Amino acid sequence: MLLKKQTVWLLTMLSLVVVLSVYYITSPEPNQGNLATVEEQEENAVNEEAMEEVKSEDGETIISGVASDEQFEALRLDLEDARSEMKEEYQEIVASTDLPVEQRNDAYEKMKELDNVSQKEGTLETLIKTMGYDDALVRADGDKVRVTVKAKEHSAAEANEIIQMVRNELGSLQAVAVTFQPEK
Repeated sequence: MLLKKQTVWLLTMLSLVVVLSVYYITSPEPNQGNLATVEEQEENAVNEEAMEEVKSEDGETIISGVASDEQFEALRLDLEDARSEMKEEYQEIVASTDLPVEQRNDAYEKMKELDNVSQKEGTLETLIKTMGYDDALVRADGDKVRVTVKAKEHSAAEANEIIQMVRNELGSLQAVAVTFQPEK
């Protein structure tokens, strides 16, 4: 029985898709934490390292600011990495058949809570940016919420507005701290 060229081509492509799918499913997950290394920075060190001096050929000191966007992104990556590790631990607990059902359910609920908090942080950052600020970073750790906003000017009224927004989104039981970082 002779097969047409189209049929042979179709069967070849389907078998290739099947082989690649099996390979992808059975291959170990790559360690995504090694793609970029980000040093941990304390909140106070972020502001101190934001400015660096450069000497020009004339001997004059030129002060240039490291983009605070990069600082915000580094902090976001650190937070995302930490949450990814926690989520992996919870996934291992959920996948384990040796543990009792209650413990696996608790791990599943904590996984859902991590996703929920991440989503709310992103929503809050977007809402704060729509208020006219260049950038915002929201970090929720248990019962504390730290908000860092990049702004030219700041006031207590603006901070209160941000605090109110955070409490509306995350709940009024949260302790909220707002810090303003000057734009460079």
